[in-house]
Amino acid sequence: MPARLVTARSAMEQPRPASQSPSPWWRSAVVYQVYLRSFADGNGDGIGDLTGLRARLPYLTWLGVDALWINPHYPSGGADGGYDVIDYRAVDPDYGDVADLEALVADARRLGLRVLLDVVPNHTSDQHPWFRAALADPDSPEAMRYHFAPPSEEPPNNWQSLFGGPAWSRTPDGRWYLHLFAPEQPDLNWRDPAVAADFEKTLRFWLDRGVSGFRVDVAYGLFKDAGLRDNPGAYSPTLFGHGPEQAMTWNQPEVHDVWRRWRSICDEYPDTMLVGEVCLADLEQVALYSRPDEMHQSFSFRLLKSPWSAEAFADGVRTALDAFGRVQAPVSWVLGNHDKDRLVTRFGGGAVGAARARAAALLLLALPGSAYVYAGDELGLPQAEVPDEAKRDPIFFRSAGARAGRDGCRVPMPWNASAGVGFSPRGAAEPWLPIPAGWPRSAVSRQTRDGGSMLHLYRRALALRAEHPALGSGAATVSRRGDVLTVRCTGEGRTVRCVVNMGSGTVLVRSRGTVLLASAEHVPSSGGSVALPPDSAVWLAED
Repeated sequence: MPARLVTARSAMEQPRPASQSPSPWWRSAVVYQVYLRSFADGNGDGIGDLTGLRARLPYLTWLGVDALWINPHYPSGGADGGYDVIDYRAVDPDYGDVADLEALVADARRLGLRVLLDVVPNHTSDQHPWFRAALADPDSPEAMRYHFAPPSEEPPNNWQSLFGGPAWSRTPDGRWYLHLFAPEQPDLNWRDPAVAADFEKTLRFWLDRGVSGFRVDVAYGLFKDAGLRDNPGAYSPTLFGHGPEQAMTWNQPEVHDVWRRWRSICDEYPDTMLVGEVCLADLEQVALYSRPDEMHQSFSFRLLKSPWSAEAFADGVRTALDAFGRVQAPVSWVLGNHDKDRLVTRFGGGAVGAARARAAALLLLALPGSAYVYAGDELGLPQAEVPDEAKRDPIFFRSAGARAGRDGCRVPMPWNASAGVGFSPRGAAEPWLPIPAGWPRSAVSRQTRDGGSMLHLYRRALALRAEHPALGSGAATVSRRGDVLTVRCTGEGRTVRCVVNMGSGTVLVRSRGTVLLASAEHVPSSGGSVALPPDSAVWLAED
């Protein structure tokens, strides 16, 4: 049964005690991802901002996370949710200014939280001063910082944009330029030393302001095939990431030298880190980005892209542990983010999807390594239905509506049960994306008063993770029997088993110790066995 709960107000006002996690902090940290535009609006314009986030930092300490990662805050052309950057060493006026970010970092540190920023090195906005200069003068130094091809009837090769359509667009003078995402996001040419030099300035600019590191967007990109050769086939997403059909556009060997240089810069700043977005089908290749002299971490997206299946999840956990273990790096586990449908919906929706999401949360937080939690997943938010006329995602428009896009996982956070769900101050402008009718039912204010809520499941799990070295920072073995997945975690002489029943019937699980936490409300235990319902998980501490 849920433990007695302190009130949200009194708990949220208190800084957390110093983390008991072993050094370095990032090896087992729980990082909370904030989609800034959708988290909390501080000035009433309907857009989340740094002031709103600062006001909600006590919520994150109450929840029990170690750090927060903020999606791009830079001045942007607005074509792709902030990932088309105009100025890498500034803050978009929608969000505040550099002083606001410095104040956020200072407040977070006082509360025991670290702040990671998003950095976008693969491409800029088409409004970036470099690209504007390149358009104006084909012979300018800035033109060498992008991928241009001379005028011709057809694009230089068969490369496709991940957002749909060709990866090449024309300039007014007939040249072609490369954009592996939206046309408003021209890819940078990392073979030009000026590009690397400028990004190193950017890293130091923010590190000097106290941030604890960076999530690196499209870390497997940057370099493209020098001869611009055709890919073996047109873009087709595989189950787990980009495979050989993208051989000429991603994962070129030169990219690893960038991360070695960035690692050396971070090494000048104590306790800072880099985590890379590396979307490749081969986890062995993903793990190479986390070798000891490269980035500290690279995301393992296998569970994010796996169906609800004990076989799939067992394979995802085992292969990640093996691949990252070979390079002596921790695994960075991900179940949800700003690019994928909410996990409740992915796992079937409704009560079934919610039960599975609760069970998956216990698995995520038991596994050795770091865990990344997307804002709102701790509330069990489903994928929102966003009307076509309100959508903003370029994927929807580039695909002529064939792909729904990512707006549904970016709808503003529900803080209370009012009509505006507390996202903005009273009397504020309408939120930048419409609030679904059912959003108030999932509000933080309601869930803090409900001991059986998804929110309190996360909070209790995070507290137990901090108390038990076996969770998050231990070693793990994986086994599967039919639809039951077991991960046995051991640390400092203690063992905790995470058992997940991914089948359709109740199973009896032998228990030689204490039930620490269960995802289901009722998990009967007697005679040394636990009756684990379908779509549920339990943590068992072995005596």
